[in-house]
Amino acid sequence: MSKETLIQQTQGFFQERFKTEPQHVFLSPGRINIIGEHVDYNDGFVLPAAIDKYVCLTISSTDDTTCTIVAKDIEEEYTFNLQYSLHPVDQMWVNYLLGVLSQLKDKGFNLKGFNLAFSSTVPMGAGLSSSAALECGVAFAMNEMFSLELTKQDIALIGQKAEHTYVGVKCGIMDQFASVFGKENKVIKLDCNTLEYEYHNADFKDYSLLLLDSNVKHTHLTSGYNTRREEVEKGIAILKSHFPEVKNFRDYTEEQVESVKEELGDTVYRRCLFVVKEIQRVQDAVKAMDASDFKTLGTLMFETHNGLSENYEVSCEELDFLVDTVRNNDAVIGSRMMGGGFGGCTINLVKKGSEDEVIAQVSKAYKEKFTIELTAYKVAVSEGTHTYKK
Repeated sequence: MSKETLIQQTQGFFQERFKTEPQHVFLSPGRINIIGEHVDYNDGFVLPAAIDKYVCLTISSTDDTTCTIVAKDIEEEYTFNLQYSLHPVDQMWVNYLLGVLSQLKDKGFNLKGFNLAFSSTVPMGAGLSSSAALECGVAFAMNEMFSLELTKQDIALIGQKAEHTYVGVKCGIMDQFASVFGKENKVIKLDCNTLEYEYHNADFKDYSLLLLDSNVKHTHLTSGYNTRREEVEKGIAILKSHFPEVKNFRDYTEEQVESVKEELGDTVYRRCLFVVKEIQRVQDAVKAMDASDFKTLGTLMFETHNGLSENYEVSCEELDFLVDTVRNNDAVIGSRMMGGGFGGCTINLVKKGSEDEVIAQVSKAYKEKFTIELTAYKVAVSEGTHTYKK
């Protein structure tokens, strides 16, 4: 569905439900991460970008403090009053909004009631951060409608905290940051520790971005994630005991990791080796993109997948199959799993004009192997959360 169709359908739905046209229309995008996986909590950098898949929010203020929010795609709605305390509710989608509004109330902002209908082309469960898009879209809408004078960073942090407190997911800042700060044809090199960031060109010229969704999500994502965090914390403690002058992973070298391999033990050694290499790969990827050297970028993507699969061990059979299937395809110069792992999408750098051929080839092989239908998304790097103006 195109952006224009999404907007038209959501506006029409709002008018039908509330018997008037919405006063405002906002668009808040999902995101991808070009490279830099599992290093946001390991003193590294990430390289995300907003994409042309959006949550569209149509909204009007009311004369009192009553709010009605309607999720068009699942045909559910929820009504509440801003006069009273807000708390998490059983309808999980509602909590993304309540978590944002609760913070604004706690900060003392004087909010009015509103009617809101939203719809989305950001696929849920594919690792494209539909939740961050919704959180940031709501915070952005409140900021614009009620002149709250929040900064973009404020909006991103409010979105992250909503997920922590009302949804119960201890996510990093990357998803919300990319959704708010995204720019068309730009990736963001983000330091997740300091929130310092810089934009780099993401004009892929003869190549396009193609996401292949495995349509699987293995249940050990959360336990696996927590275990990895424990393993790298153990690893850096050992490294610091040998190299006390080095403060964090971004300053360690492969040689230093190798020198304490025996003490680290095989598993922790491989975790630490991946982290040190991945932090360097992000730096190398930025240089490659600045030089429009997409072959090098593609090679780095394949290397990242190898590391995630073999050393960090957060891939799965389905994701490995998707990457291995395109390794020898001349139309694909880079591929890797994207996100936390154990399912979700691969991100692929593909020659323009060959996308449909690649989708057909991989879909056929994937279905034969796993009897699962593959879902493909062609995406482009897009503008962050913004007001839609006709």
